[in-house]
Amino acid sequence: QVQLVESGGGLVQPGGSLRLSCAASGVIFRFYATAWYRQAPGKPRELVATVTVGGSTKYTDSAKGRFTISRDNVKNTVYLQMNNLEPEDTAVYYCNLARLGGVENYWGQGTQVTVSS
Repeated sequence: QVQLVESGGGLVQPGGSLRLSCAASGVIFRFYATAWYRQAPGKPRELVATVTVGGSTKYTDSAKGRFTISRDNVKNTVYLQMNNLEPEDTAVYYCNLARLGGVENYWGQGTQVTVSS
């Protein structure tokens, strides 16, 4: 059974930092591309950052320069380091594992990030 367990969310002031983690089990983690998405209230889920099997990273414009995605294939974990957080970053953050062009696709349960003073 595949499980993705996210952690690290919480309440932070503008300009603060958080590090999200997503631990995977039940899959051969190193075979999967990994990503972080987020969904703010009343908005569709949107991609934040991706890291491929080979370690290449991509970011959306809102994440560039502030967020860093990384993966540890020994710990079967993907991370999202978020710095200089803004109120607009408030959302539920979800990790995603995918391969075979998305035919095989797994989601975590989400972790709430709230940026507020």
